[in-house]
Amino acid sequence: MASSAQTTETSKPSTETTAETTTKSTKIITLKISDEAIFEVEDSVAMEILVIVKSFLKDQSPSTKIVPLPNILAKPFSQFIEFCKEHVMFKENPDKEKQKKISEFFLKEKSNEELLDMITVAKYLEAEDLLDLLSQAAADRIQNKSVEYMRKFFGIENDFTPEEEAKLCEERSWAFEDVDEGY
Repeated sequence: MASSAQTTETSKPSTETTAETTTKSTKIITLKISDEAIFEVEDSVAMEILVIVKSFLKDQSPSTKIVPLPNILAKPFSQFIEFCKEHVMFKENPDKEKQKKISEFFLKEKSNEELLDMITVAKYLEAEDLLDLLSQAAADRIQNKSVEYMRKFFGIENDFTPEEEAKLCEERSWAFEDVDEGY
């Protein structure tokens, strides 16, 4: 399963075709996602974060070339891997305050769509710690927001008539107190 070829770690798509490659003292795991992009990821990142990769490598023969991840697209996966690299670094050298600042900065620069895409990746890959962090970031963005904002955030079409919506708002007026109407 391991090769002696030298390669560098990347989270960008590449054309490599081996599942694991050895660099100095770091193994690289090759992942193939649904849009045929190939990612090379250090095993320390893959094994800490990607439960699905661990189980795949454990269950496969040494001749396995690539770990398939069929339900993931390149852009959100690339962002997810960059985020994972930061978190693996903090497992080796914990600094909770610095980790929090880096996570906040990283997540702040993401659009709502990018954040939701990363949540989908984290859920599929069973990355529970990161899923919790990403979900909290989404919750923080929607806290005290209007119904219209929520619909836009999650891409939900309004299927209520204006009369039905007015009635619901009247019946549950408590739910609309102190709501931020802005987008």
